[in-house]
Amino acid sequence: MARFVLPALLCTQAALSAALLAAELKSKSCSEVRRLYVSKGFDKNDAPTHEINGDHLKICPQGYTCCSQEMEEKYSLQSKDDFKSVVSEQCNHLQAVFASRYKKFDEFFKELLENAEKSLNDMFVKTYGHLYMQNSELFKDLFEELKRYYVAGNVNLEEMLNDFWARLLERMFRLVNSQYHFTDDYLECVSKYTEQLKPFGDVPRKLKLQVTRAFVAARTFAQGLAVARDVVSKVSVVNPTAQCTHALLKMIYCSHCQGLVTVKPCYNYCSNIMRGCLANQGDLDFEWNNFIDAMLMVAERLEGPFNIESVMDPIDVKISDAIMNMQENSVQVSQKVFQGCGPPKPLPAGRISRSISESAFSARFRPFHPEERPTTAAGTSLDRLVTDVKEKLKQAKKFWSSLPSNVCNDERMAAGNGNEDDCWNGEGKSRYLFAVTGNGLANQGNNPEVQVDTSKPDILILRQIMALRVMTSKMKNAYNGNDVDFFDISDESSGEGSGSGCEYQQCPSEFEYNATDHSGKSVSDKASSAGVPAGAQPYLLTVFCILSLVMQGEWR
Repeated sequence: MARFVLPALLCTQAALSAALLAAELKSKSCSEVRRLYVSKGFDKNDAPTHEINGDHLKICPQGYTCCSQEMEEKYSLQSKDDFKSVVSEQCNHLQAVFASRYKKFDEFFKELLENAEKSLNDMFVKTYGHLYMQNSELFKDLFEELKRYYVAGNVNLEEMLNDFWARLLERMFRLVNSQYHFTDDYLECVSKYTEQLKPFGDVPRKLKLQVTRAFVAARTFAQGLAVARDVVSKVSVVNPTAQCTHALLKMIYCSHCQGLVTVKPCYNYCSNIMRGCLANQGDLDFEWNNFIDAMLMVAERLEGPFNIESVMDPIDVKISDAIMNMQENSVQVSQKVFQGCGPPKPLPAGRISRSISESAFSARFRPFHPEERPTTAAGTSLDRLVTDVKEKLKQAKKFWSSLPSNVCNDERMAAGNGNEDDCWNGEGKSRYLFAVTGNGLANQGNNPEVQVDTSKPDILILRQIMALRVMTSKMKNAYNGNDVDFFDISDESSGEGSGSGCEYQQCPSEFEYNATDHSGKSVSDKASSAGVPAGAQPYLLTVFCILSLVMQGEWR
């Protein structure tokens, strides 16, 4: 009997061992890892069916693993693409907001000018008829110069408006004194009396102030929207460093190698990696927020005293009032001019083409009603347009310091904040114990996940910081009613993308900066009155020179 018991026990033990071995093999299967790997378009032959020794792994934890060397290499490239895609999505939305608002504002402004010119032309033809037609190029030139200022900026608005009124005075003076012959030299003498005699009343002074402030504010605001669009576009094209790529691989795909395909990275773990990979972008935040604040200040001006719509809509009425004022005071004006410039030569009786009464301007326009503001092709009045832009500007504040958190809020990148225990911490499924580092390059020295060289700021980021700083200065000048000169330059600073940051590259060039007030003083001349100590000016000049040298070296 005993001889039958032993074999039976041996058979039972063998059966149990086989069952345990089968269960172990089943638990170590890599089928799910393999399936997900193939679903990304990779070769299934790269992926083992069961766990293998992981001594070949360079980044992911070694030991038994479901990842071959080929898988780790391909996952490394995939992690870069995943990261760039999520960052791009975040930034493309903001870039699209600024691009669409710039387009609307640009369309509105250009159409406002077109409508104002058409309104003046139609009304002056009806009111002044042939006399206006003979002198219409004077008014056409006015609008051409206003358009040129908006498009190119290389127009001195004050000088241009002074020239318009001087030319109008010459034409008007000739019309109201049609019995005399005036040489070009005599008419030039007449124009010199424009300021002294004020033949058009107070209209030229008021209109010059209104037009200059409104046009400067409107153009600067539009260019600010363009600069914001361009900065986002350039900065957000991320090219992760090798250290960042290693950290991304470890965060996104190394969990797969351990079979933890459904476990997402811990939120704080993701935050540290994003702050390391987007360290340079974080340095934009200070100047970006200053720029947004300056934009909001100019937006308030556009809604109030610098409203370009309220200036341009009634410009035909204002010019007509000036013309009527000249007609009513023509006798007194003529006498004073004759005293200053000398008596003119009368035309022979047969050559007098028309009498004073025939050449007089005899009609006035209807009164202007603000409620009659037109709605243009941009689909809105300036007030509603600016209100919308202000809301978007407020939402865009602190965008760069919030970017790492916003990336980690994407469910593809990390687990939720409340799931702190059942998440991937870079080594296994457990709580992440390290504190989250601050934003910006200087705070990355102690980043536990990403090695960042804090001594080498990104040149592209530095250029965008400078672009924001320059545009902020322009905004402050426009807010104060000071003229701002824009000079387009070739877009040499576009670069190939940030070393650490939307993919739209259809952007206008950046602008150099030069501002003057109405008295003709430059900004540097006014530094002391603006609150800049005299001793600080050489320091600022030195900083600008150093940055210029750095940029020139990069361009070479």
